[in-house]
Parts: sequence; structure tokens; C-alpha cells
Amino acid sequence: MASRARGARGWGGSRLAAIDWAMAETAAALDLPLVAVAEKRQFLRGTAVTLPPGCADVGLRGSPNLEALSLVAPDLILSSNFYSFVEPQLGRIAPVFTQNMFIPTVPALPKALSGLETLAIQLDQGEVGHLVRQDFETAFDALRARVTSFAARPFVVMTVGDARHVQIYGSDSLYGGALRRIGLTNAWDGDTEFGFNAPVPLSRLIDFPQAHLVIAGALPVTARRAIGQSALWSALPPVRAGRVSYLPDQMPFGGAPSGLRFASHLVTALEAA
Repeated sequence: MASRARGARGWGGSRLAAIDWAMAETAAALDLPLVAVAEKRQFLRGTAVTLPPGCADVGLRGSPNLEALSLVAPDLILSSNFYSFVEPQLGRIAPVFTQNMFIPTVPALPKALSGLETLAIQLDQGEVGHLVRQDFETAFDALRARVTSFAARPFVVMTVGDARHVQIYGSDSLYGGALRRIGLTNAWDGDTEFGFNAPVPLSRLIDFPQAHLVIAGALPVTARRAIGQSALWSALPPVRAGRVSYLPDQMPFGGAPSGLRFASHLVTALEAA
């Protein structure tokens, strides 16, 4: 996605470490020199980006290994409002640049897209950030053009916790923003919690008989087996009508790359239905 600007950058050799995953994706989309990421293995399981060879793991996002972080000697540490409590310790290692992409009731995707430009400007490469953002906007526009026939149908985007509970993603989530960006309607207009989703009983899906259900991420084996045997699940109108899409593992707290990846997987699933 960032290839159009690659090679024309000149980041001044800045070495970046990311505590926040959305910021890590933002940096990777800009082809920045990431030398460390928190929870690297888990990050790589769901991210839409690749990391440079030798990128180090600096421990947990909420409790980074400060010694490991010091050893990679970053010039700038990327963080967010989620980790403000550890910012004083981070600031003793290197300057900290924070962007808050996930704020309750505020759509996340527009902030993720603008975050591409904001981070680039921070490194005196505003034009590159603008070009990369335009690449993302163009990709979203292309996906939007492919799903116009689905625009009248509401969508429920969710993950499955167990056979009796689901988490439905609201308009302030990355997935909700991606839905809106490609011209689709989020059926859930209720409140969300910390994860920008609403943990609800499976029975709440009865309220959305006309919806298309989207399961964002692989189902746990036990949940898949239990749902397959659930009379309630089988009786839901969207399930009976075959309006259920199963997507690969996603990253709900990623940046613009994960928003685009979710939208791309959804469009592909809808076209194959």
C-alpha cells in the first residue's frame, strides 16, 4: 500500500519503537524503520502489515520491558492513550509520540487514516503521508464500488466468545468505520464498551432478522462446535437464509491497514456468497 512513496522518503535514520499496535501498523504502512514492537508474535497473527527483519519484541503493551526497549535505542516511541500510564517511564528512554485513534463514540477509521499523515508530518515527511493516505482512500473507494448491491442491507459485525455470547462492533470501532467507508450500514447502534464492541447474549441477534452477519475472526473450536449444535443459532433468519460471512483473523485495534484488510476480506466474502 505504501509502495508508491517507497524510496522517496529520507526519514533521517529515525529508529522507531511501537508500544501501540495501531501506531505500529501506521508506521509500517509508511515504510518507517520499526526496530521494536510490543507483543510481536501476537501482533503478527492478525496484522495486515509486515515488520522489518530484526524487529525486536519488547514485551507486553501494558507493561513493556524497559530494559529491552533501552537496548534497541529508539529515537522515537509510538504510543496511544491506552498506555498513558507508562509514558513517564517510556519518556526516559526516548521521546514519545502519541496518537489516540480509539476514543469512545468517535469513529476510529477516520482517525486511523489521518494518523498516517500526522505521523509523517511528525517526521517532516508530510507529502509522503498524504500520498500513502490517498492510496488507502483509493483502495476503499474501489471496494465501495464492488458492494453497492449490498448497501440496503444492515450488517452485524461480531466475534464469538462462546456458544451463548457474542461481541458486536459499534460505529466507533475500526470495523464499524470500515463498513461505513465502503457504503454499508452497521445494524448495531447501541452502546459499546472498552473493546468498542457490545458483549451481548446470542439471543440479541433475534433483533436483526434482515441483517447479514459477519464473524470477524476464526471461531474457537469449542464455540464452532457449540454453535453448530445450537437451535437458537440455526433458527436465526440470517443463518437460515445463508447470510453469514466468516472472515479470517483480524486486528480490531489496528490502524488503517487493518481497516482496509477487514473491508477487503468482507467484500471478497460477499462476492463469493
